Amino acid sequence: MTAPKIPNLFKVPELKDKILFTLLALLVYRIGAHIATPGVNVQALAAYAQRSQGTLFSLYDLFAGGGLSRAAVFALGIMPYISASIVFQLAGPVFPIIEKMQRDEEGRKKLTQWTRYLTVLLCLFQSYGYSLFIQSQIPGAVTMNPFGFKLLTVLTLTAGGVFIMWLGEQITERGIGNGMSLLIFFSIVERIWPETLKTFETLTTPGSDLTIPKLLVVLGMMVLVVGATVAVTVAARRIPIQIPRKVMGRGRIREGQKTFIPLRINSSGVMPIIFAQSLIIVPGTLAQFSNIQWLKDFSTYFNYTSIAYLITLAVLIVFFAYFYTSIIFNPVDLAENLKKQGGFIPGVKPGAATADYIDEVLSRITLPGAIFLTFVAVLPIIIGNVLNMPFGFGGTALLIVVGVALDTVQQVQQYLLLRHYDGFMKEGRVKFRGRTQ
Repeated sequence: MTAPKIPNLFKVPELKDKILFTLLALLVYRIGAHIATPGVNVQALAAYAQRSQGTLFSLYDLFAGGGLSRAAVFALGIMPYISASIVFQLAGPVFPIIEKMQRDEEGRKKLTQWTRYLTVLLCLFQSYGYSLFIQSQIPGAVTMNPFGFKLLTVLTLTAGGVFIMWLGEQITERGIGNGMSLLIFFSIVERIWPETLKTFETLTTPGSDLTIPKLLVVLGMMVLVVGATVAVTVAARRIPIQIPRKVMGRGRIREGQKTFIPLRINSSGVMPIIFAQSLIIVPGTLAQFSNIQWLKDFSTYFNYTSIAYLITLAVLIVFFAYFYTSIIFNPVDLAENLKKQGGFIPGVKPGAATADYIDEVLSRITLPGAIFLTFVAVLPIIIGNVLNMPFGFGGTALLIVVGVALDTVQQVQQYLLLRHYDGFMKEGRVKFRGRTQ
């Protein structure tokens, strides 16, 4: 008889404490995302959010869990911290001193502290910009003195952004999974229930374009896309590594080992889609804040219904897939570390030749990964335009949900296996990064 899965999660005291702490932290996060900032007409802001689909506002609101459209205390979400982290990550290849700090334990601690300081600055700027945006673009949204509203909004949203940063770090340290990723994960998942209710309301409305056959087709496509996303997320190209025998002293000889380096097909994750969408919606966002006619005319080419939008989005995703992979993965460092350990790739000379070989393999497998990212990002848009669906399953949200879910399940599995609680694993283990956990 197969042992029950879920009860085993709470048989390990340490794992039980981590799960409960994570759930409590996420509950606090979601409560804060529904507490409105004083001095805001939430109804006017929600009406504007319905009209601003496809702009920078809607993209940011996705990662904030709808906090922007509700003017919540946690409206900025975790994005200021993620933006600060990306800044220092991208600065590594540009500034040698930062790259050196990234390799050293003390240097990484200092970079973490700098990231926190930059997060506070970003929260200050973004909260002030948000207050200006509400005052200038949404009539009737501000219900108090303009100066007092700006000051109160800056203080409230900055405090909320810093608290979310602290909460995410606490989840990573004391909970289960990556705190920052889980905060975004639950912000996205929270929208499933409202979107489901909206879909059924549209389905039962007389004269609606949505029919049961259309809905079944879309649901089938969603299942296929989710399955493909899981497959590509865990897929990896194995590069075999040979570690020769070594004399350990006193006549002892360590046997040679055969292992491998797993290169993920989608090494860049969801970042190429985020970068591409953030860049392509700039024209439409700028057009909203200006009265320049040629800019408004130009922005019409970059909406969800245009071919130019889809083609440009696809090109940008492929470009950023290669760009981001080259930043986060350094074949030269990998070859040097492999050489120091005495390992080598069979048939390839150590050193520069190994780095060139790894770079060539990485370049080849990045292309199908980039094409898949493009498919995931473009397909929901095409389906939504053709079938006129009242909801969407965006590629960005889908990749985040699948990736975070797999990483979290992997960590839970490791805890259970470490303490010989295999009930959770008997029916199948997650195959991740080229090996079975």
